[in-house]
Amino acid sequence: GQKAAMRREKLAGASKTAKSQLKVNEAAKTIQCKICLQTFLQTVREKALEEHINSKHVGKDLKTCFPMWTASA
Repeated sequence: GQKAAMRREKLAGASKTAKSQLKVNEAAKTIQCKICLQTFLQTVREKALEEHINSKHVGKDLKTCFPMWTASA
């Protein structure tokens, strides 16, 4: 009936508006290692950055690899 047709039309329209999160995630990668240029999300924790330094840039410190990074609350 009419209700079923309207429901199908509404559901078909809803599926067309689905958006991918990939572009948003790429735009949020604002933290970049100055040595190897690897990017990190802007919400990255200090521990993750230290793990990156310890595994890839032994002997370097946080300020050398990430001079613009500041700890957020």
